[in-house]
Amino acid sequence: MNDSRRWAALAVLLVAEAMNLLDTTIVQVAAPAVHAELGGAPSTISFYTAGYTLPFALLLITGGRLGDVLGRRRTFQLGVAGFVLASALCAAATNPAFLLIFRALEGASAALIIPQTIGLIRVLFDGAARARALGMIGPVMGLAAVSGPVLGGLLTDAWSWRSVFLVNVPLGLAVLAASGLLAEDRSATRPRLDLLGTGLVVVGAGLVVYPLLTHWNGYLVAAGIAVLVVFVLQQRFHGNLVERSLFRGLGFPAGLVTSLLFFAVMSGLTQVVVLFLQLTQHADARTAGLSLLPWSCGLAVSSFVAGRWLVPRYGSRILFAGVAFLALGIAGIALGWPLLLSLAIAGTGTGLFTVPFFTAALALVRPAETGSAAGLLNAVQQLGGTVGVSVLTTVFLATDVTVACWTAVGLTAAAGVTALGLIRGTRADSPSEPSPAGV
Repeated sequence: MNDSRRWAALAVLLVAEAMNLLDTTIVQVAAPAVHAELGGAPSTISFYTAGYTLPFALLLITGGRLGDVLGRRRTFQLGVAGFVLASALCAAATNPAFLLIFRALEGASAALIIPQTIGLIRVLFDGAARARALGMIGPVMGLAAVSGPVLGGLLTDAWSWRSVFLVNVPLGLAVLAASGLLAEDRSATRPRLDLLGTGLVVVGAGLVVYPLLTHWNGYLVAAGIAVLVVFVLQQRFHGNLVERSLFRGLGFPAGLVTSLLFFAVMSGLTQVVVLFLQLTQHADARTAGLSLLPWSCGLAVSSFVAGRWLVPRYGSRILFAGVAFLALGIAGIALGWPLLLSLAIAGTGTGLFTVPFFTAALALVRPAETGSAAGLLNAVQQLGGTVGVSVLTTVFLATDVTVACWTAVGLTAAAGVTALGLIRGTRADSPSEPSPAGV
């Protein structure tokens, strides 16, 4: 594949990534309007986000495996087609139950799309070109993060919350039309699908997360943990949903825990800010969306700078600067600093984290592990987002924005600690990873 076709294929993948993030952020702003029209319990506000991210997270590992079996391009195309259909159905929903069902279908479709994007980038590029390609994910995430709240507010105020779902239709159709640029790729070993493993992880994680979205129930959580233990044992001896070789060292497992914690803060923070502005400050949807611009712009600029200059020069230790900036920005909100300044600092930290994090995590992955690793990374990221929205929203509604922010600072600090294991594992397992002096 020549360079122009390779970068055009990357553009298709990045639009698909943006479409996924846009679908999360745009609904966060529109959720209060959805609740006002369709009714239901107050807890359904967080369900409109988690109803998408939870099935997305739980099926991502299987989505990665389907790419290994069916081919990444074919699986990508199936996912985009399902995503377009589900988005149209969401726009037509007439009650909360139908909307949540269609949101779950959106999430399941996205689970077929996203593991293929990282997997295809992994095989399209190597060396410095891969770092540049991964560095473009951050600006695209920033653009989608900018567009989501702003579009959500503008469309909800100008027309209806239903229009926020219809945005996905032309985007998805364009991606589907251009997907022929992607070269087909699949695992040479063609692993079989592990349906039992999929069922165990879906049931186990669902039982753990569901009480976070509604009311705490220790029995459900205990049952979920028990099912997840069975899943681990099944994978250890019989399953093939997860490549066991990924867990032989410290680096990749530490990366998964870091991803869970960091993206819990990232997703939960934006939801708390939107709810704070609309429910406490009585701002309209447009104002709430525009208030997130500093966060989104900081993310876009810092991730571009990290991918283009900082990571190639200083290596993955840049992610610790991201953790520090994010924690400082969130603490600023809790301490009463100007909200826009605090969000700009937090967004800068998010961008400084994402590029070196994915670069370090993928440095540990061998070609045969690509589908499983991509599915795991994205699954944990989305599961973290679901947990973050659930926990931080619950804390905010039960207390106030200050307590929610200090909770987020604690989670951010924990992510910095676990990131040490990722960096040390990368240094040990991947000699090609840059190791700047002093680290």
